[in-house]
Amino acid sequence: MSLVLGIETSCDETGIGIVRGSTLLANVISSSMEEHARYGGVVPEVAARAHLEAIEPAIRAALAEAGVTLADLDAIAVTSGPGLAGALMVGVGAAKALALALDRPLYAVNHLVGHVGADVLRDDGTALELPTVALLVSGGHTSLLLVRDLTSDVELLGETIDDAAGEAFDKVARLLGLPYPGGPHIDRVAAEGDPAAIRFPRGLTLPKDLERHRYDFSFSGLKTAVARHVERLRDAGQEVPVADVAASFREAVADVLTAKAVAACQDLGVPRLLLGGGVVANARVRALAEERAAAAGVSLRIPPLALCTDNGAMIAALCAQLIAAGHAPSALDVSADSTLPVTHIQA
Repeated sequence: MSLVLGIETSCDETGIGIVRGSTLLANVISSSMEEHARYGGVVPEVAARAHLEAIEPAIRAALAEAGVTLADLDAIAVTSGPGLAGALMVGVGAAKALALALDRPLYAVNHLVGHVGADVLRDDGTALELPTVALLVSGGHTSLLLVRDLTSDVELLGETIDDAAGEAFDKVARLLGLPYPGGPHIDRVAAEGDPAAIRFPRGLTLPKDLERHRYDFSFSGLKTAVARHVERLRDAGQEVPVADVAASFREAVADVLTAKAVAACQDLGVPRLLLGGGVVANARVRALAEERAAAAGVSLRIPPLALCTDNGAMIAALCAQLIAAGHAPSALDVSADSTLPVTHIQA
């Protein structure tokens, strides 16, 4: 089994992971989230600079955690896209340097498929059954995939046509006076609110929308509806019921995400659904997915929550699967691609 070091720098977290086959040995994450908090969102230039400062210490920490040396590694893996261009360049540059210096093969892989690959690192040892529908929800991506083969056949069923779910959480949190990042804070406040207090819109769920966008998502209208609701209350001099607004907003997001994901499973005759991405940490998204999957006879898999946010372990795990399947390494002149399609599992 190959010993792989994976590098993930697609957004605001410098992730270094080390795996042997499907066994997790190290998962080190250095986040620049606090640096972005003052701006209310990720600033690409700040993220790239933070990666430059964090990547070498993170690599050293991962090697120490795994109890291995650079010389022990069999391959180097890195996220080449999609993501923020400047941030990706830092990781790709570091991976190329390691591969060249160590004379090891380089595997440049897709960030989104990496989220699916994280599932092979489960502690319970159960194998990922394929095909599966995968719902990936993070700060920058909301995608619905059909994964027939993890290393060779991934189809994009649908994606967000405007804001990703994570972006909507951040923007609504700002409207409600909650800190960045919005997801955890909305989840916390929503626990005290009534999810049925306000009926916010569910984007792209009307019959006319489902004809063209059955598996696509839209959260811009939802965000605007929350903003208008809050604005009306404040203009009338009324107190904003933050918990109820947060709970109702969270319910609208969870409703759309889980309904479309389970519908894809039923439409395609695939009785398996996998969740990935940082928004999966949201309690309501998980609970509603479990409820709807069970009602539809669909088995639900969620990777360990520590591996749902961006991390290098998932990149290393996907690389190990590519090696096991006999895929050749990427060329050393591979470049970062901020818009890498999910169908391109390896660059």
